[in-house]
This record gives sequence, structure tokens and C-alpha cells, in this order.
Amino acid sequence: MTDETTPELPLATAEPDDSLAAYAQRAYLEYALSVVKGRALPDVCDGQKPVQRRILYSMDRMGLSYGGPNNNTPARPVKSARVVGDVLGRFHPHGDQAAYDALVRMAQDFAQRYPLIDGQGNFGSRDGDGAAAMRYTEARLAKISTLLLDEIDMGTVDFVPNYDGSTTEPRQLPARLPFNLLNGASGIAVGLATEVPSHNLREVADACVALVKNPKLGDDELFALIPGPDYPGGGQIISPAGDIADAYRTGRGSLKVRARWKIEDLARGQWQLVVTELPPGTSSQKVLEEIEELTNPKVKAGKKALTQEQNQLKASVLAVLDGVRDESSKDAPVRLVFEPKSSRIEQQELITQLLAHTSLETSAPINLTVIGLDGRPVQKSLRQMLLEWIEFRQTTITRRSQHRLDKVLDRIHILEGRQLVLLNIDEVIRIIRHSDEPKSALIEAFRLSDRQAEDILEIRLRQLARLEAIKIEQELKELREEQGRLEDILANPSSLRRLMVKEIEADAKVFADERRTLIQAEKKAVAEIKVVDEPVTVVVSSKGWVRARTGHGHDAGAFAFKAGDGLYGTFECRTVDTLIVIGSNGRVYSVPVASLPGARGDGQPVTTLIDLESGTQPLHYFAGPANAALLLSSSGGYGFIATVESMISRQKGGKTFINLGEGEVPCAPSHAAFTTGSQPLAPATHVCCASTGGRILTFEIGELKQMDKGGRGLMLIDLEPKDTLAGAAAYTRSVKIEGIGRGGKERDETLEIRSLNNAKAGRGRKGKAADLGFKPARITRVE
Repeated sequence: MTDETTPELPLATAEPDDSLAAYAQRAYLEYALSVVKGRALPDVCDGQKPVQRRILYSMDRMGLSYGGPNNNTPARPVKSARVVGDVLGRFHPHGDQAAYDALVRMAQDFAQRYPLIDGQGNFGSRDGDGAAAMRYTEARLAKISTLLLDEIDMGTVDFVPNYDGSTTEPRQLPARLPFNLLNGASGIAVGLATEVPSHNLREVADACVALVKNPKLGDDELFALIPGPDYPGGGQIISPAGDIADAYRTGRGSLKVRARWKIEDLARGQWQLVVTELPPGTSSQKVLEEIEELTNPKVKAGKKALTQEQNQLKASVLAVLDGVRDESSKDAPVRLVFEPKSSRIEQQELITQLLAHTSLETSAPINLTVIGLDGRPVQKSLRQMLLEWIEFRQTTITRRSQHRLDKVLDRIHILEGRQLVLLNIDEVIRIIRHSDEPKSALIEAFRLSDRQAEDILEIRLRQLARLEAIKIEQELKELREEQGRLEDILANPSSLRRLMVKEIEADAKVFADERRTLIQAEKKAVAEIKVVDEPVTVVVSSKGWVRARTGHGHDAGAFAFKAGDGLYGTFECRTVDTLIVIGSNGRVYSVPVASLPGARGDGQPVTTLIDLESGTQPLHYFAGPANAALLLSSSGGYGFIATVESMISRQKGGKTFINLGEGEVPCAPSHAAFTTGSQPLAPATHVCCASTGGRILTFEIGELKQMDKGGRGLMLIDLEPKDTLAGAAAYTRSVKIEGIGRGGKERDETLEIRSLNNAKAGRGRKGKAADLGFKPARITRVE
């Protein structure tokens, strides 16, 4: 249903069209505008969505607000069902559950920084428990709601007809502070969304005062006054100040927020970690569920067993965590207790594991999209939001002052007429007693206005007492002083600004509280799985099955494989090294050697450890340290050098690294050298290229480029038409060329330094035909 107050923007820009497409376009635009302005996005003026505004206004008209001197007398609460019924019947023709949900949220101290409704009964919990039915709960307005409603009958805001025209409702509430920032807002509209975090009242008030005094206040000064959000549940913002400032400057960003905790010492040197504050959007129940998933993981869909990653996470968490329990209660809204595996466990190690793998550290979005003063939904900066609210507040103070001045002038007019009567009371009585039309006679005799004459005729006799004249004189004096103040406010902008500052500071003094969320930059928690550094041999089969066997020096012929499979190669490395997989599409994938299965059995398909694109096959492998340099080449005759470190990716989908031409495939990588450190492998001095046509070319390795971001590389050898590169190897003394001879028999030949020098030329030349007797398919370095 479309709200009556919604359409201010044009709903169609084209000429009327009877076609179905034009009708659908127009109807959907009307619906979108209704959702954006009538439901999902808050107003920059009072920070409320329409349903919230209607609930507050309805409760105020029901007498559920604070009253008495200084607004310190709370009203008696009534059933929430009664409030919802009044809201639906008079202002909000939508579902009762939607209205009740909005009422509940405004009463939850863990959802709003400054709850506007005082709820009695079960209004839900931060663990996701819903509120009791509306027939059981009771509600009344909280004291802070007076900042939104006190001036509503003082001519401060416009009133518009409700949905059926039977009554009126305020277009906005005359907010005396920017509630859009105080309580924040969250909503999803059509094509738009908002995520405004809550802020501290004292900080926002100080920022408003500073901007009123100096609208050109610098960003640094503004962000010093409002250093960051202040969430209802506390927590700690660990993002650097620059990230927070960027989010405020642009109106969009994301902040890292983590829980806060304390260490409680127990008897006999024992200790426990107690979490007392949680980030926004995180509940104790959610953290407990995450811990359960980590320590007792379920087999993923389509898998027969737990993945290596799940087993590693389980082992790492259980190594430091013995148990967890929720001791939250009425006295302690959040109290999650984590017991370490042993008192000898490092406290920081347990904390890091929990932060890295649970929602105790999470991201909180910022998206300052609101309905502006012009009625349009726009993403605004923090400064724009404050300046637009200040402009709105100046307007409401002006309208309030004008409204009060009109009343003061009317009262002065009445009192001046009464004063004139008291000076001539006998004549007035005579005129009234003897005149057929005393009103006209009074107007003619004393030059009174119609309003004054009417008042005199309705005056009570006791108000003609002598004491009453003194009261009139005193009231006139006070009213004329007030008239002067009001006229000064309306005529002098500086006086209006002084009054505005005074009111903001007074409200802040009454409602301000301490900041709950700590702002202290920290590094994001990263849990590193500890791996014992020991020698290991990685065994890769021709069909891509991988395993790791402890130690070096194993006989390659002793490894068994599945039927029809055989050895691709073995790599003597260490558990802290990385297995690199090169796909047929030129992408490279990385797998930690420590995560490879043991040597028992045939191992595990490498395709279960990485995410290959459809139609792609793993072609080549290399396992070694991050500082190893590899010669990478393609069948098109191009190549370059890159380090293992540059090929490592955190994504299982790997990354594009070798650029291939049409029909080209990567060749086997060749270990060239270690970029740093002292290693047993001698750095390669030359490169040997072999084409499938039997041509050999060698040149110095210095003629190649190191490209750690990948690419196509430089031309290694000038290939003949229909010829391809069988491979390229970096070498020091000799290389081995493998291929297929006559009858399909596998053959190989080792070329020593003398033979290789015969084929030496510049990079990119055609090379020399070699009499091998077979077609080369692969070339490798011989140590």
C-alpha cells in the first residue's frame, strides 16, 4: 500500500502510454518510491522511519509520555496491543506484526543506543529470542522521547492528512538532537539500503555545537569530536582512525569491531577468559554455535569425509580450548566463559584463535543513506547529515518562536483590553446594562477590537477585583519582555544560534552518558596453524594424486600407485613449504605441504584441495620454499622467471599467472635458483629449450626477465611453423630430454655441457637441430 506522504518525486517522465510495459514501469516506480520513502529509509531530520514516527506520535496522543515538572513523571504503561491497534487504525494501515516489531526494537537497549520506549515484560534478548506476544507486554514512552515530542504542538512541523483523511499526522518530529546518528538505522529498500551506526549523545551534541558556531569546521576537528560509532553492546573498534574518517567523509565504509574481555584468575594458577561485550550483530548464541561447528564439524555436502581444513581447524582450536559456557544473566547481559586446555596455554594464543575463527571479531558496515531535507534519498557524509539537521533545527526554532510570539501578542492584546476595562469599570458596567448590543457599544466607546470586546463580555466578576489589576500589570510586563526576546531571535540569526547552542547543551547535560565502545586500533587477528619444520618428500602421481612422506632420500621406485597410474615426480622439501599446481589454463594454485595427506595409501586427488575451473586439468607441479625461483614457459615458445612466493594465493581458486595464446599449454616448470639464503642447489647459469621438432637452443639465464606478477614473458626460441616448445630447463651442467621414439617407446638422453654449448646462441634464435632419434616431450635439469 502506498503511503499518502510518499510521492514527492515525479512518478513518470514519458508521455502517457497504454502499453503493458509503460504501466508496469510506472507501477513499479510508484512501489519503489513507497518502499524507499514510506518504509525503509529514515529521515535526516528526526531519524525515524514512518512506522516509528507514527508509533511515537500515537503513544504521545494516548498520554503515555513523561509529564509533570521537568518531565520527570512517567506515565503508566498500557498493553502493547492497545498501542498497535491505535497506530494501525489511525496512521499505519499495514500488518500488526510489522508495527509491533518496530515497537519492540525501539524498546530494546541492545538494539538501540538510546531506547525511545520503556517496555514492561519480555521484549526479547540479544541471543535472538523474540518478544512475547503484544497482548502480554506493556509499553510507555521513555524519558528521552521528550526530545522528539515536546515541541510537536508548538507549530514546529507540518501536519499532513493520514491515510484516510480522518485526522492528521506530523510529517517529521521536531527532534531536538539528531536521532539519526544517536540510534542509527538499518533498512533495505528497492535499489537502496542504509546502515547508520549509533553514536554517543555527548559527542554528537558537541559536534553540533561546534558546527553551529563554525559551519566551516575542518574535518579533523569534526572527527576529533566524533571519533567513531558507539554501539549499544560496547565492543572495541580496531580500525585505524583513517578508515573511520574515510567512512564518515564518503558516507560508506566498513569497520572492524571485536569483543572485549577480561582474564579471571582462579585457584592453583588456573585462569579463564570471560567475554563481557560483543560486536554489533553478534550474540552469545551465535558464538556458541560457531565454537560447536569448529570443534565438532559436519561433513560438507558432496563430501565423504571432513576436509583437511576442517580437521586442522578442529585440532588448532581443541589444542587451546577445553570448554565454553554462557553465564549471561540479568546482572551480566553478556558473560561468555572460555576455559583453556591448560593453565600453561598462552593467553594471547587462545584469544587469537577465538577472534580469528568466530564472530568475536567481525566487520560492521557504514552506509549513511537517508531521506534528506529535499525529500530525496541520498548517501551523505557525516558533515552533511549534521548540517542538514542543524538547518532543520533552526527552522523548528524559528517556527516555534513565531508560534509563541503570535500567542504572546494575542495575550498582550487581550490583557490591554482588560486593563482598559479596569480603569473604566463603572462605564463598562453601565454600557452592558443599558445597551441592546453591548459588544458594538464597547468597541465604539473604548476603541476595542472585536477580540477584546468578546473577552470583556465573557470575563468573570471576580476578575474585576483590584488585585486582578496588579496581576495583569505583572503579566503584561513579563509578556512584553518575552516578546522582545522572541523578536530578537526572529530578527537576529546570532541570537537564534545562541539559543540553539544553549538548548543542545542543556539536553546533553540531562541525557548524556559515557561512551561504551572503545576505539583503539589493533591488527586484525590471524590464527596461524603451527607447523613443525621437518624434512618431507612430496610424491605426485601422473593422474594428480598427492601425498607427503616424512624424510628425504626415498627410492622413487618403491612408491606404489593405483592401477594405470604412475609417478609424475618427487620433491624433497620441508613441511613449511608450498606445493604449486599449474593448470592447463595458465592459472597457478597453491597448497601448503603441511596439509597434504600422509604416505599411507595412494594419497588424495589434488583436485579436492583446489578449485579448478570447468574444463581445466592440473598439468604440472612443484613443491619447495617460497624463495625458490622457477622458469615458467608455454608451448608457444615464451617464458619468464618467477618466485614461488609470488604464485601463492589464499584462494582455493588460485590466480591467473601464465598468459597463453590460442591452443597453447604451460610446460613443466624448472627450478632455477633460490632468491635468498644459502641452499644446496647451485643457481642455474643457462637455459636450454627443446622444441617438439627436435631443435635445441641454449642461452644465458640473465637474458630472461623475472616477472613476479606473471604474464606471457619473453620469446625463448623462434619456433618453426607447426612446431611447439616441448619445455625449457634452467641448468648448470647438464639436462635430460625425454620423449617418444619409434614404436611408442619412451626414450631419454642426457646432454652434457659440451653438447649444450654447441647449441648456444642468443635468446629468441631458431637453435640447432639435434640428432636425438625421438621427438622431445619434456626437458628437466640434472643435478
